[in-house]
Amino acid sequence: MAFRFKSRMTGDVVMLEHNAKQLLEILGKDASAPGVLLCEDMPKALKAIEAAIAKDEADYQNRKQEAKAQGEPEPEPDRISLRMRTKPFVEMVQQCMHEKVELVWGV
Repeated sequence: MAFRFKSRMTGDVVMLEHNAKQLLEILGKDASAPGVLLCEDMPKALKAIEAAIAKDEADYQNRKQEAKAQGEPEPEPDRISLRMRTKPFVEMVQQCMHEKVELVWGV
C-alpha cells in the first residue's frame, strides 16, 4: 500500500507504507492517523532523520567489522538505504521550510 505526503508548494512524495511508518516513527508521529508537520517543527524533523541515518550507517559498519573479526563474509548493504529512502522527503521538508508551508499525510 502507498503512503502519500503532501504540501501546497511541492509535488507529493509517495512511499511504501512500511517505509513511511518507519519515517514517521523517526519523527515521533503517529502513522495510523492523518497528521501535519508544521514549519516550526521541520528543523527538528530533519535533525531526527539525519540522526537515524547516521545510526543506520554506523550499525552497518559495525556489522561489517564484526563479520570481518569472525572471518565471515561481509554483510550485504540494504539495496535501498535509509538515506536514499528518505531523500525525497527531506527535499520536500527543506522546500516547505523555505516556502513556509506545512506538510500533511493521511488526508
